[in-house]
Amino acid sequence: MNSTALLTDHYELTMLEGALRSGAAHRRSVFEVFARRLPDGRRYGVTAGTGRLLDALEEFRFDTAICDFLHESGVVDESTRDWLAGYRFSGDVHGYAEGECYFPGSPLLIVESTFAEAVLLETLVLSVLNHDSAIASAASRMTSAAMGRPCLEMGSRRTHEEAAVAAARAAYLAGFSASSNLEARRRFGVPTTGTSAHAFVLLHDSERDAFSVQVDALGRNTTLLVDTYDVAEAVKTAVDVAGPDLGAVRLDSGDLLWMAHRVRKQLDELGAKHTKIVVTSDLDEYQIAALAAAPVDSYGVGTQLVTGSGAPTAGLVYKLVARGASVEPDATMVPVAKKSSEKATRGGRKYAWRRIGSDGVAQEELVGTGAVPEALKSEGRDLLMQYVAKGEVIARPSLAEIRERHEASRAELPPWSTQLSRGEPAIPTVYPS
Repeated sequence: MNSTALLTDHYELTMLEGALRSGAAHRRSVFEVFARRLPDGRRYGVTAGTGRLLDALEEFRFDTAICDFLHESGVVDESTRDWLAGYRFSGDVHGYAEGECYFPGSPLLIVESTFAEAVLLETLVLSVLNHDSAIASAASRMTSAAMGRPCLEMGSRRTHEEAAVAAARAAYLAGFSASSNLEARRRFGVPTTGTSAHAFVLLHDSERDAFSVQVDALGRNTTLLVDTYDVAEAVKTAVDVAGPDLGAVRLDSGDLLWMAHRVRKQLDELGAKHTKIVVTSDLDEYQIAALAAAPVDSYGVGTQLVTGSGAPTAGLVYKLVARGASVEPDATMVPVAKKSSEKATRGGRKYAWRRIGSDGVAQEELVGTGAVPEALKSEGRDLLMQYVAKGEVIARPSLAEIRERHEASRAELPPWSTQLSRGEPAIPTVYPS
C-alpha cells in the first residue's frame, strides 16, 4: 500500500490525541476550504487538484508500520495509535467541480465527518488544492492571453519532480494543449510533445547535420530549433533540409516579437508558408499578451507556469465552520467561526450559487448557510457537487470533462475577468443574511 497518511503536519495528530482524550473527537464536524482573497491582481481563481485529492484520500491509511513509527517516535500515545490503525474516512465531501472558476469565500471543498476523521485531512487537502489551483489559475490567464493559440507546458526542469507531474495536469485542465512530462501522460493521460534542445544541435558537426538527422528520425512535420547560432542562416538551412513542408521552427531567445516577424517573412520567401513558429524562453501571461500581434503559432511555457506566475500558492485555508453540540450523531450542528480581525471566518455549512444574468454572464457568487433560497433557483446554477458519500468516492470526472467545465466557467464571466491589469475579482462574493 502506498499510504498518503504521513503527508501531513505533526499538529494534526496532536489535535487528534487531545480530542480523543476529551471525547470531542467524535463530534460531527464540517470543515470548508476557501480563499480569503485572490492573489494580487487576479480576477478569478481556478479549482484544481480535486481528482488527485480523491486518489490520495483512498490511500489515506495508517498501516502497522506507520502506526508503530508514530508511537515509537513519541508522536502519539498507545490509544491514539490503536485508533489510527482502524482509520477509514466515513464522511461526505462536496465541492466545486474541478475546473470551475472561484472567488474569495467560495467553498471549494466541504468535508463532513467526525472531527477526528476530518481534521487529519487538512494538510493533505491544502497541499494538493493550493498547488494545483495556483498552477491552473496561472495557466488559465496564459491560455486566455494566447487567444486560441496553443500553449505547451514545459516546466518539469524548474520544479520538484512530483510537482511537475501535478503541474502538467493542472495546466492541461486549464486549457494547455500538451506537456513535455511523460509521467503526466502515463498517470493522467495528458498529451505530450517534444523534439530537441540546443544540445542536440551542438552534438553534431554542423547545424545541417543535426537538422538532417532530426528530419530523418521524426519526419518533415518536426519542429527545428533555429537559434543555436545564427537564426536567419538556420531558417534557411532548415527549409533546405526539410523542404517547404517543414512543420515548425522554434525560437528560444532574443527579441521574440521582432524575431517572429523576421522569421515569418523569411519562411514565406522560402516557400514555407505553412511552417509554424513556436516561441519559448521564460514566457508568462504578460509576454504572451505582448506577442498577440506577432506571427506566432504556439507558446511553450515553463518556469512561470510551474511557479504560479508570481502566485505559487492559491492561499486556501481549511477551517472548522460547524460542529455537533454533543457527540451524539444526530446532535444539533452549531456554527463556529474565528473572530480575529484579519482572519475572521463565517460559521455554518455553506451553499454556493452563481447568479447568472439573462445575457448568460455571471453577476454574483452567493455564499450562504442553510438551504439554497427558492428565489435563486431560476437565476443561475448550484456550484457544489458531491464527490464522496459515506467514505466512498461517487464522482470522479474525467480530465476531458474538467477541461470542458473550465472553458464553460471562464466563458460565463464578465469580459473584464481576463484583463491582466490590477483590479477587483470579476464578480463579487455576496453573503445573504
